[in-house]
Amino acid sequence: MTSILQILYLILDIAWFIVIAHIIMSWLISFQVLNLRQPLVAQVWDGLERILHPVYSRIRNFLPNTGGIDLAPLVFLVGLYAVRIILANNL
Repeated sequence: MTSILQILYLILDIAWFIVIAHIIMSWLISFQVLNLRQPLVAQVWDGLERILHPVYSRIRNFLPNTGGIDLAPLVFLVGLYAVRIILANNL
């Protein structure tokens, strides 16, 4: 049972890393540190967007309109942490 729990923790950690990378990259693009006209940056950004867009779009359906602030990544990170706590306390 511990190996299954470790695999679930690994999946949660990978999802956490992908979301954090997406957040940091979006900031760097917004502050024009990274340029989407560079092929590598564009490919990484497109990959992260393709992975996270289905999750974020479902979360955005439930969130109120907050103007220019996107709270979907924060809600997703809180959800990941909640799942981790539930796994730790129940298994």
